[in-house]
Amino acid sequence: MTGFPLTWLYAPGDRPHVVAKALVSGADVVVIDLEDAVAPDRKAYARSATAELLSEPQPVPVHVRVNALTTPWAEADLAAIAPSPGLSGLRLPKVSAPADVVHVARLTTPTLPLYALLESALAIEQAHSVATAHPALRGIAIGEADLRADLGVRDDAGLDWSRSRVVVAARAAGLPPPAQSVHPDTRDLEGLTASCIHGRTLGFLGRAAIHPRQLPVIERVYLPTEREIEEAETIIKAAATTEGAQALPNGTFIDAAVVATAQRTLSLARRT
Repeated sequence: MTGFPLTWLYAPGDRPHVVAKALVSGADVVVIDLEDAVAPDRKAYARSATAELLSEPQPVPVHVRVNALTTPWAEADLAAIAPSPGLSGLRLPKVSAPADVVHVARLTTPTLPLYALLESALAIEQAHSVATAHPALRGIAIGEADLRADLGVRDDAGLDWSRSRVVVAARAAGLPPPAQSVHPDTRDLEGLTASCIHGRTLGFLGRAAIHPRQLPVIERVYLPTEREIEEAETIIKAAATTEGAQALPNGTFIDAAVVATAQRTLSLARRT
């Protein structure tokens, strides 16, 4: 995998054996969770177990989702986890303003990548401001369970406006396309497939997961198909022989924007 992570597998920090399985699951990124997946009386153990694991480099990139800044555990999480040699990034839940990102950046090293999770109406309204809050911020994404509750949305389509807003904010800030939020039903692979297809049409790239069985589905949807690869190769070949806009023999019109999309498709196809 070379710069286009498609799968982000969450594992609870208070269950080291589950984390160990996640590290060899094939996920592009493993996210150790100290927040929602860990009960209050297990927070200290999850923190210490995670710090011990990350005291040395890991075989795949490992991010840690710390507790929200408004909780009594956040500063202890940052102090214990941020200096870890095996840490590749911090995921910050319930970010609602640029100041949240700036605050964490000041408490950590300048080179540590930060990722903001937007989980409220206020956060969505400030998506671009959050996305441009600090150079250490490398990505934004939606926490859909909390956002759904905050908005009172029952139908999944009710989140599409918020999803599109975050996709646009990430692009406007020069950040990678966001990954989709988790699909909570780990056995509903058909539903996961349909949801990923929809997410891809909205501009997402990849998805967070909560079970290894979800990983192949996410990869299959988000990797280019053979037909898409063939079309991209045809476009790149045509662009290399003729400068400027042109029409292919099949009637497809290509210009600089179409070529850029084709280049991205081939880069994604070569990620492994």
